[in-house]
Amino acid sequence: MDLFDQFEEKPRETVPSAARPLADRMRSRSLDEFLGQEELVGKGSLLRRMMEADELRSMIFWGPPGSGKTTLAHVIANMTQAHVIALSAVTSGIADIKRVIAEAQAVHRRRAKAKVILFIDEIHRFNRIQQDALLPHVEGGTVILIGSTTENPSFSVIAPLLSRCRVFTLSELQPAHLETILKAALADAERGFGSLRVVVEEGVLGLIAQMSDGDARRALNLLEMVVCSAPLESDGSYIIRQEHVKEIAQRKQMLYDATGEQHYNLISAFHKSLRGSDPQAAVYWLVRMLKGGEDPLFILRRMLVFAAEDIGNADPQALQVVVAAREAFVNLGQPEGEIPMTMAVAYLATAPKSNASYRALNAARDEINKTGSLPVPLVIRNAPTRLMKELGYGTGYLYDHEFADHFAPQEYLPDEVAGRIFYEPGEFGFEREIRKRMDWWDERRREWKLRGKEREERDQRPQSPQVRSEKPESDRPISDNLKSENSASETNDKIKSEKPAPPPPASPKPKRRALSKSGTAETAKKKRRNK
Repeated sequence: MDLFDQFEEKPRETVPSAARPLADRMRSRSLDEFLGQEELVGKGSLLRRMMEADELRSMIFWGPPGSGKTTLAHVIANMTQAHVIALSAVTSGIADIKRVIAEAQAVHRRRAKAKVILFIDEIHRFNRIQQDALLPHVEGGTVILIGSTTENPSFSVIAPLLSRCRVFTLSELQPAHLETILKAALADAERGFGSLRVVVEEGVLGLIAQMSDGDARRALNLLEMVVCSAPLESDGSYIIRQEHVKEIAQRKQMLYDATGEQHYNLISAFHKSLRGSDPQAAVYWLVRMLKGGEDPLFILRRMLVFAAEDIGNADPQALQVVVAAREAFVNLGQPEGEIPMTMAVAYLATAPKSNASYRALNAARDEINKTGSLPVPLVIRNAPTRLMKELGYGTGYLYDHEFADHFAPQEYLPDEVAGRIFYEPGEFGFEREIRKRMDWWDERRREWKLRGKEREERDQRPQSPQVRSEKPESDRPISDNLKSENSASETNDKIKSEKPAPPPPASPKPKRRALSKSGTAETAKKKRRNK
């Protein structure tokens, strides 16, 4: 049976009233019975004026389940003089669309000025092809389209069709509205439980309203289950107590759609609470998503994104905390794994915030989009082959570890974007230390530039050819100065470390040849004769 079968002009098989659900029996029949949505259908509102004047245009009702979209369509059907056709996108296809369009065209042939309203419930269930099939007939005025959806029309309805419809947004009903609807169901003898002696304990209707999350259909269904399962008292009454309601309901059903509007709304609230450094709100939205059935690994992925995008280098530890929380969750599972998730959420919410890395990424992307693929400067190109070296690859590159402080200032960006700043650290957390480091390096660069400027100025001064003067140290190339300084310091260190060399050993004296006694006496005689 189609949801809108009562709109059909042809006879249909009726379902006994008692067999129909209470939520269907208690639908509002007029605007006076319609509760909630005062901004939409209140006195003087646009939609009310259109309905009362029977001058309807194509529109889409968008709102959460049980907010009154289908009921409002019933009210329009009761008020309008137009021919009404209804479809449910859940059970319909292209063939059904062709059928209802043919019926609408037949109505126009019979009555030239007739209006045909086509209701499509759950229109977001139609795929793009099915929605395209409606487009020419909506645009040509063959039908006035009124659709209802729980999904955001911006994502679920094709743009050409959406541009030809006015979107009316319905909000979830307030507990006071739900209590009024429940009281009406208990008092209505024709459609509700007015013919029964139902005694409701104080606070029961408020409990049902609170457990229904703004959904009138859910509230009426819960009331029907409670009344029908209540024991019959000796005096013929049915007493409804809070314990009975809790037993039937088991637990409160959370309004959540892991792929729809609520999915994006809750993850947005979670992310913004973290960014706003509010751990209380962040933990609340975390649990809302977990109880709604969201995939915990999806939440952990968003936490990783947050740690990098909104905290960054202000607290680099944040990224490691989330990685550890994810590892713990994978090992523990639910529900224990939700504890390290909560720990990480509290850490992220209270950590210092900075989006400097995110802004640097976007700034570099914008620059590359504007300037394209600029060539890598020759000085910092790799030169693994002889040909590359001959072409100048790597020529003039200063190897930082050969200089003081392991730093040799040189330009690494292409000439077209030289000096461009992408990363600007903030003033909070660890980025204060990063700022100090960057300032120190910038000061070293300025010193080098100043010395280079002084050298250029001296080179421009005329010098006398007779006077031979050695270039001052500041006139040498910066790299030579630093290299000489390093060489001198290295030489001094070497001299200090070396021990004095020991003196060379004394050369041995030549030994005299020993003479015999007889030879010595003869020699003495010869000396005397000579005298």
